[in-house]
Amino acid sequence: MDWSLLFSSYGSVFTNLQVIMMTFLGALGGVLLGAIPGMTATMGVALLIPFSFGMDLIPSVGLLLGIYCGGMYGGSISAILIHAPGTPSAAATLLDGYPMCQKGQAGKALSIAMFSSFCGGVIGALVMTFLSPTVAKVAMKFTSAEMLMLAVFGLSVIVAISGKSIAKGMISAFFGMVLCTVGLDPTYSVKRFTFGVKPLLSGFQFIPTLIGLFAVAEVIAGVERIINGEEKQEHSDEKITNVLPDWQTIKTIWPNILSGGLIGTFIGAIPGAGGDIAMFVSYGFNKSFSKHPELWGTGIPNGVAATESANNGCSGGAMIPLLSLGVPGDSVTAILLGAFIMKGITPGPMMYVNELPTVYAVFAALMLANLAMLVVGCLGVRFFAKIVSVEKKILYPIILVISLLGAFSINKSIFDVGVCVAFGVIGWLMNKYEFPLSPILLALILGPMCEQNFVRFMDLENGNFGAILGHPIAIGFFVVAVAVVIFSVYNQSKINKREAANKAAMKAE
Repeated sequence: MDWSLLFSSYGSVFTNLQVIMMTFLGALGGVLLGAIPGMTATMGVALLIPFSFGMDLIPSVGLLLGIYCGGMYGGSISAILIHAPGTPSAAATLLDGYPMCQKGQAGKALSIAMFSSFCGGVIGALVMTFLSPTVAKVAMKFTSAEMLMLAVFGLSVIVAISGKSIAKGMISAFFGMVLCTVGLDPTYSVKRFTFGVKPLLSGFQFIPTLIGLFAVAEVIAGVERIINGEEKQEHSDEKITNVLPDWQTIKTIWPNILSGGLIGTFIGAIPGAGGDIAMFVSYGFNKSFSKHPELWGTGIPNGVAATESANNGCSGGAMIPLLSLGVPGDSVTAILLGAFIMKGITPGPMMYVNELPTVYAVFAALMLANLAMLVVGCLGVRFFAKIVSVEKKILYPIILVISLLGAFSINKSIFDVGVCVAFGVIGWLMNKYEFPLSPILLALILGPMCEQNFVRFMDLENGNFGAILGHPIAIGFFVVAVAVVIFSVYNQSKINKREAANKAAMKAE
């Protein structure tokens, strides 16, 4: 590590007015785009790539990283306020973020999400700065066996997020896994359950499904409550004196931020994984080992912190294989790879030899991007928190229009709009009968990954599944998955017994 070059690179980035302006502009655009359901960070980076053609490398990288980090946080805004994750990486944030909003703590939830996103991003940037070659070497040891067990580990989180009834959670997960089988087989391209409908050849698109299950379902439920006279208008009487969490809250959530940031960085460094996987893994891990798991899902700061630190930690993690090996960690870094190549720089091991000043400048740009996201978030918290005070009769139609536009924008397909509405009805019915929706999302994310790597592994090993015993990392993931399941079942049984005892005591009185 060349410390003098590292410090001089940080100094040149943080004192360059063009880099600062482009990074802050990117962060602002990322937050706004991320807050709109369907407008992902990947889409934002792809849209602004043409604007970076005439810039120098570092200002253009600052612009794109600003969008990346801002979009990660922006997705939590709509997740917290309207129960509609702006990006897939914010899908788990609504588990506690939206209940906090319903309690009149929208501002607090937004500030925790913003602070946790910043801290997670900083953790990812620091790991990238000091350990990128080492982490990249570990990540590249991941074969189909390791990826399969990583998916199994992720699926084990279903038990933790199932709520009161693990059985209903497993039914929801099974439904999600069934949905994954629709379309072309990812390995051999065999048609499955398409019933002659051409749009189904690509399966159910994730974002329209996500928007339907949460946003449209919430709109339907809200309209039902209005018709029945049960809807209560929420007025934001919350006085936001500090845009950042108070010291007491920070002391409560810092273990979740630290673990989430490290989990996000590690998973982000694995090519093919991403923030949507990391957030659920972080949520399940932190809930399983929490002293009060019964509070998770009811609107506690810890749940928001665990997810938001994880998805932003991925930003630094995904940059590690990109810079060290020339292998993008996710879809955003794949676009960044193209931006580097356009500027005449090829990421990879030799970049640390021939372009070391550029590498350090990218490290500094990512740190600046997280700082820019924090500043933009601080300026917008008070404004965002007021959205919940809008009359519900006005808010619900707006949410519905934005949701349907978001579903349409992915592929410019009316079919996706129909899918969004259909899953909205399904989500409404499942909520009505207390079936959790999050296991469906987790199954949709991890199902294809699990299937594809299982088939690949079995092909490589000639059908001998026992060969997985020769992969210690894979076995480690399996052991942790079993531990998470055991802890989750144990904790949920304690919660159910406690609630049963409280009900019995109330009846006795």
